[in-house]
Amino acid sequence: MTVPINDERSPARRAAGSTAVRSAIVVAVFVAALWGIEVVDTLAGNSLDQWGIHPRDGGEAVRGIALAPLLHGGWEHLAANSVPALILGFVGLVAGAGRFLLATVLIWVVSGVGVWFTGGANTVVIGLSGVLFGWMTYLVARGLFTRKPVDLIVGVVLMLLYGGMLWGVLPGQQGVSWQAHLWGAVGGVLAAVLLGRRSRAKSGPGNSRQVGAIAS
Repeated sequence: MTVPINDERSPARRAAGSTAVRSAIVVAVFVAALWGIEVVDTLAGNSLDQWGIHPRDGGEAVRGIALAPLLHGGWEHLAANSVPALILGFVGLVAGAGRFLLATVLIWVVSGVGVWFTGGANTVVIGLSGVLFGWMTYLVARGLFTRKPVDLIVGVVLMLLYGGMLWGVLPGQQGVSWQAHLWGAVGGVLAAVLLGRRSRAKSGPGNSRQVGAIAS
């Protein structure tokens, strides 16, 4: 005999819970894929790292911009990027998956193109950190443009937790591409401006939104 269970949660709370679960799964799969790529790279003698960005080398510019964030210079490099990727990726997806994916594409391209133009000569730039800096600045700045209290609160909390990472946009540690950090951060702010204004326009008079649904 089965007894039906009454779910007394409101539809909004159920939708929010479902969104959180989906967001956690998506970001976990993405990070797991990065680890899988690093396994393949290790087995291939780190030969995949050459698929990163070669500044001002037009031969494989598009491939480098597309693939560089998926490649890492060893397990320590990947591990350092994995935790912020899980946290920032989860927060971004929960806040609005559609906008966050658009922001990610913009950040990915701006960071990659910026590195291609300004990166150090005779270097290969790889790693997700440029995208992470973009996610950070996007999530911090978007509340200024959406003007939503929850976005402002999320931005303040992330600034308190990860604000120190923004110093990485300045030249410093040898072997670390501050250019990727800088251009990723620029891409994040640009995404916050463009998508934040678009969101505010959609939420104007005559438009309504369902709480907890994935926004586009």
